[in-house]
Amino acid sequence: MRRAVVLTALTSAACLYGVEPGPGFDGKRAFEHVRQLVEIGPRPAGSPGAARAREYIAKQLGELGLKVDEQAFDAKTPLGVVRMVNLRATFPSQPASGPRLLITGHYDTKLFEEFTFVGANDGGSSAAFLIEIARVLKDAKRPLPIELVFFDGEEAVIDWNQGDDNTYGSRHHAAQLVKSRLADRVRCCVLLDLVGDRDLKFLQETYSDRRLNELFGKAAEGVGLGAYLKGARQEAKDDHLSFMAVGIPSIDLIDFDYGPDNSYWHTPQDTIDKCSAESLGVTGRIVLAALPEIERSFRRK
Repeated sequence: MRRAVVLTALTSAACLYGVEPGPGFDGKRAFEHVRQLVEIGPRPAGSPGAARAREYIAKQLGELGLKVDEQAFDAKTPLGVVRMVNLRATFPSQPASGPRLLITGHYDTKLFEEFTFVGANDGGSSAAFLIEIARVLKDAKRPLPIELVFFDGEEAVIDWNQGDDNTYGSRHHAAQLVKSRLADRVRCCVLLDLVGDRDLKFLQETYSDRRLNELFGKAAEGVGLGAYLKGARQEAKDDHLSFMAVGIPSIDLIDFDYGPDNSYWHTPQDTIDKCSAESLGVTGRIVLAALPEIERSFRRK
């Protein structure tokens, strides 16, 4: 009986988006994107690896018919000026202006000189998620247009707690929205980070917008996946704070308990075998289940 309810809810959400009932978000496809990104190797901001990751992302999105724009900027870091590049992707059927919803994540990896860090989960999973959800939504009819943003420079170059050595890409994007007087058109921002953990359980993240937290919780419960959103109740300093700082309601969907006692995070152990297609698929189903109500709730200011 429970399985029937879950399938009915997922089918209803798919129909709302103009997507034929069927496989929907494919965790295996997303996992393959993680594998391809990991094969590139380390991808810290300003590196050849980051450039190759952008090429891969842009190619995948281009093949789906999405318009991809580079948002390049020079970031002042503790190691000097670093050229960073966000990628923004829009669907061809949506208007160039007007209200919209951001779905975001980062593609860069933390810079380590003492070991090789490939960031399968931390950087790879969020970028892979965005590529796959682009495939699912590319032909959908959306009451609130969606823009996908792949952030560069989420990771600290040296130390997150050293001044503003963090979230370079999201801070730049938020600042540009304000500078262009376009911040008001962004109704809300959904951030994905560390979504590939085999033992997936998202934080109840306390900085995140309360209404978005409630909508995601109800949507996940409605499709039988509520347990995945019942991790520890705690804060996470992440890219969503850049948008909240300029008045844009935001949520961080993040599993910040990666490995025993978080032992895989920012270590050589953040490899493809620690991630799973199932976790990516669960994340996709939760986001797709939540989107219809988010669009209705945030369509107007």
